[in-house]
Amino acid sequence: MRLLLDTHIALWAIADSPRLPAAARRLILAPENEVYVSAASIWEISIKHGLGRGDMPISGETALGYFRAAGYRLLPVQPEHAVAVETLPPLHADPFDRLLVAQALTEPLRLLTHDETVARYNDTILLVR
Repeated sequence: MRLLLDTHIALWAIADSPRLPAAARRLILAPENEVYVSAASIWEISIKHGLGRGDMPISGETALGYFRAAGYRLLPVQPEHAVAVETLPPLHADPFDRLLVAQALTEPLRLLTHDETVARYNDTILLVR
């Protein structure tokens, strides 16, 4: 399975955080799965860390290094992903989450999220709690 990690799932995974749901951990560690992190997540981390947001304890540069060390594949933002955002219903206001959904649906990838609102976009999105 090709998995796209939402930003917090990706951060919890590289930190081996107890906040990472067991189901997410199993999927990420399964050798048959390809795990992707979007450039949009790195952008989100960079912006929020630069603003001093407590929920982004590491810089984008540090996160990128950890994602690479973990063997995650990096997904660039393509013009088709940006265009796909406008076709999404207005379920969620966060532009980063909307872009991740658009990327997952366009590629296709299974978006792994802990956000119930994000999961409402499509039944291919995997909600882990």
